[in-house]
Amino acid sequence: MENQPAANKFIRWFDPRNRQVGSWAFILNRITAIGLTIYLFLHLIVLSSLARGPEAYDSFIDLATSPLFKFGELFVIAGGIIHGLNGIRVGITSFGIGIRKQKEMFYVIMVISVIGTAIFAIKMFIL
Repeated sequence: MENQPAANKFIRWFDPRNRQVGSWAFILNRITAIGLTIYLFLHLIVLSSLARGPEAYDSFIDLATSPLFKFGELFVIAGGIIHGLNGIRVGITSFGIGIRKQKEMFYVIMVISVIGTAIFAIKMFIL
């Protein structure tokens, strides 16, 4: 019985409170990975529905141009940028490069992620 996972242990897996920056990076990587995986399945479902004909395509275009859909796409962009850059950081440190600068590298990738997401937001909503 002691080896059985409890619900509170699962929730603690995502809990960033009282953790250091490295834990924040790890939790953020988990969350973005789950979000991108869910998006992949939703994307495949939507693409399969497009095979139903022109009416399905027209309804998809109406959905894709809605502000709510664009806001969701912005979350996907942000998640992809954060997950990708954090993955590069993890890969670099796995080879022993920049191990003592992991915290600074995380801050840099977060700044780059915010800037990249802002650029996409401007192009999606303003231009």
